[in-house]
Amino acid sequence: MTMTRQLNVGIVGARRGTGFIQPFNTIAETEVTALCDLNEETLRTVGTTHGVAKQFTDYEKLLEDDNIHIVVLATPENLHVPQTIAALNAGKHVISEVTAAVSLDQCAELVRAVRKSRTKYMMAENYCYLKSNVLIGNMVRRGMFGDIYFGEGEYLHNVKSLHHDSEGNPTWRYRWQVGVNRCNYATHHLGPILQWFNERVVSVCCLGTGVHTDPEYTMEDTVMMLCKTESGALIKIRIDMLSNRPPNSYYSLQGTKGCYEGSRGFGDQPKIWLAESGRGEEWMLLSAFEDEFLPDRWKNPPQEAAHLTDRLGDYFELRDFVDCIIEDTEPPLDVYTALDFTVPGLVSEQSIANAGAPIAVPDFRILD
Repeated sequence: MTMTRQLNVGIVGARRGTGFIQPFNTIAETEVTALCDLNEETLRTVGTTHGVAKQFTDYEKLLEDDNIHIVVLATPENLHVPQTIAALNAGKHVISEVTAAVSLDQCAELVRAVRKSRTKYMMAENYCYLKSNVLIGNMVRRGMFGDIYFGEGEYLHNVKSLHHDSEGNPTWRYRWQVGVNRCNYATHHLGPILQWFNERVVSVCCLGTGVHTDPEYTMEDTVMMLCKTESGALIKIRIDMLSNRPPNSYYSLQGTKGCYEGSRGFGDQPKIWLAESGRGEEWMLLSAFEDEFLPDRWKNPPQEAAHLTDRLGDYFELRDFVDCIIEDTEPPLDVYTALDFTVPGLVSEQSIANAGAPIAVPDFRILD
């Protein structure tokens, strides 16, 4: 069944959700028509800046509006599941910020709700839509790396300034990002790597450095999670949201016929080595392979997105979501994929509490 009606979008969490406004308004079939936020000043400011007149401070009131068809959840992590379930029950399509859930019980609740719903659910893991990650994924599928067996990702971002409000009160990040000792917020790097491997994690081991920067926090300064996949491949994920340092985001991949290393910053560029290049042990710039291996829609974006030179990934993420609604197909980052990205980080808490002991990662596809 094909839908042709206009799909109106309501964004919940006005400050964090501003990044969704331009891409949704770029898509011909969608328009951001509503905002929801508990903070009235934030709501008014964002609404005025982006020309969104319909504004709510009550989430339930937004869900009662029959003229809102898509709900974007840019809210604290612990609210994603209950707010998703409420929206699905109200007949809304949902795209939720990361992470998908904050507990295994929430994961089960989310799966059951999505299975019952006639509307769509997708996780907004935008790092899966970074151009370099898309390019590497396409090269993997074309066999350029041979058999891949090791990948790594690092998310290093000192966000202590966001853990308290202007009056010194703890924010949601204080509790849900660094208030629990596990490899939290791992989806930005685990997600794209799992797409390269096209399989799920079956067990994790996790260790931390201890608390050095500030004894106020429960999470250890750097947490390292080792993931074993179904085929026996190894993935290393490092999360550090507390150490005093500049930010960096890093990926690497190793296969039998090639390897990739992202940027470490300070002028470094993403680089690749391929056995088939015939250039010995010599690095090449990843960008040199865009013409041959970048998907065509990136090289020739739709006319509606031609102006989004720096935000094409965000556009393609939301375009894919809208298309799955229109064509009644499965979202590319459906509920099971969302949990493949999320659950390893959740169960890593058990491992780190038990000196790095391996912990099995449940597969919610087989939930009763």
